[in-house]
Amino acid sequence: MTTGAIYALVALGYTLVYGILELINFAHGDVFMLGGMISATLATQVFKLDVGGGASKWPLVLLTLLIAMVACGSINASIERIAYRPLRGAPRLAPLITAIGMSFILENIALAWKGPNFVSVPNILPRSEVFHVGQVTYTWNKLTVVLITVPVLIGLVYLVQKTRQGKAMRATAQNADAAAMMGINVDRTISFTFLIAGGLAGAAGLLYALYVTNVRFDQGFQLGLIAFTAAVLGGIGNLPGAVLGAVLIGLIQAFNEGLSWHAPGSDWTQSIVFSILILILVFRPEGLLGERTPEGA
Repeated sequence: MTTGAIYALVALGYTLVYGILELINFAHGDVFMLGGMISATLATQVFKLDVGGGASKWPLVLLTLLIAMVACGSINASIERIAYRPLRGAPRLAPLITAIGMSFILENIALAWKGPNFVSVPNILPRSEVFHVGQVTYTWNKLTVVLITVPVLIGLVYLVQKTRQGKAMRATAQNADAAAMMGINVDRTISFTFLIAGGLAGAAGLLYALYVTNVRFDQGFQLGLIAFTAAVLGGIGNLPGAVLGAVLIGLIQAFNEGLSWHAPGSDWTQSIVFSILILILVFRPEGLLGERTPEGA
C-alpha cells in the first residue's frame, strides 16, 4: 500500500500529460529522481534533519515537500517549454525520442551533481508500530507516506474537477483547437499541466527518499517505468485509474517480495510488473477503467 501510494503520485503525472498531449513523458521518472535528490540534500545538508527532533521536525519536512514540489514542477514546465512545445506539430515519434533524450540528460545532471553512489537519508520518519493484523505490522513511516499522499491526491482531483483551470485542462484534453476558439490559452494550460505533474513527482521524490532512505541517479528510470505500467493498467489518461493501477502494482510487488519459497523475491518484481504491462497492452489496451475509443477519434 505504501509503495503503491508513491507509484500513484508518479503515475498521475504520466496520465495527466498523456491525457492532454497524448505524449508519454519518459523524462517524468527522472524528474521524480531529482525530487528525491533535492529532498535528500535539503533534509541532510540544509535543515539537518535526523532521527531526533520530535514534533519540531515536521514543519521542516513539510517545507522540504513544498520546495521539492515547486522545484520539480518548474523543471517539468521548463522541459515542456524547451523540448516539447517546438515539436507539438511534429510526428509523434519526434517528441517521444525527445522525451527519452531528456531522460538521459536529467540522469547525467544527477550523476554529475551527486555521483554514481546512493545518496543516503537518515531515518527521519518514526518506525514504531501503529497497528498489526496477524503477522503484518504497519509502522508510522508507512502511515506517514499515506497521510501525505492522500491530501495531495484529493487536492489534484479537486483542481481538475472543480476549478476554472481544471476545466481548461479537461477542455484542452478533449479538443485543443476548440478550446483555443473558446478563449482558452492552450499553451499556458499545457505548461500548467506539466507544472502540476512535476509537483506530483517532487512529492513522490520526497516520500521515496524518506521512506527508502536512499536515492541514486538511475532510480527514476526504473521506478518511472513501473509507475507508467500502473498508469496503463488503470487506464492511461484516467486519474482514478492511475491510482487504482498504482495500488494494485504496489500490492503485487509486496506480495511477491513477501513470498518465502524463493529468495530474494524482489528479483522477480520487475519481470512480473512488465509481464502485466504486456498482457494489458495485448488484451485490454484501454486499461481497467479506461474506455475504448475508435482509432483517430
